[in-house]
Amino acid sequence: MRILGIDCGSQATGYGVIDTDGTRHTMVACGVIRTKASEELSLRLKTIGEGLRRIIADYAPEEAAVEDTFTGENVRSALKLTHVRGVALFVCAEAGIPVAAYPPAQVKLALVGNGRADKQQVAWMTRVLLKLDESPRSPDASDALAVAICHAARRSTPVPL
Repeated sequence: MRILGIDCGSQATGYGVIDTDGTRHTMVACGVIRTKASEELSLRLKTIGEGLRRIIADYAPEEAAVEDTFTGENVRSALKLTHVRGVALFVCAEAGIPVAAYPPAQVKLALVGNGRADKQQVAWMTRVLLKLDESPRSPDASDALAVAICHAARRSTPVPL
């Protein structure tokens, strides 16, 4: 099974593609789709959509997973993330790829065993589970791989969108 994990961000959207049998995972690709903060949001969303289309065309994932938007205290940032998440959902649906969504705490719990784990713990466990020599350079790419691994572990009971 090939899974695309997406970590939505308006300036840096991470992606991670893994192959998995449900218990063993192999990284196929990971990276970040970057946009310019000076650009209009609509242009950034277009860039992200085009990038995700290329990734889907290049790697042909069978399923995808995104992290739910965390509202936090900055509502404006949460709204931007929600727009990016909408683009990710649209592009996956357009390609006929089923998408699951997971709250951040569930991703952390699936990887580390602690829903309040910090980014370093998640990155370390991602590296261990994928048997990588080093963590991806970008925390956004590492987070996207974590979302993909979470989906691989939880795909029998995904959270509905």
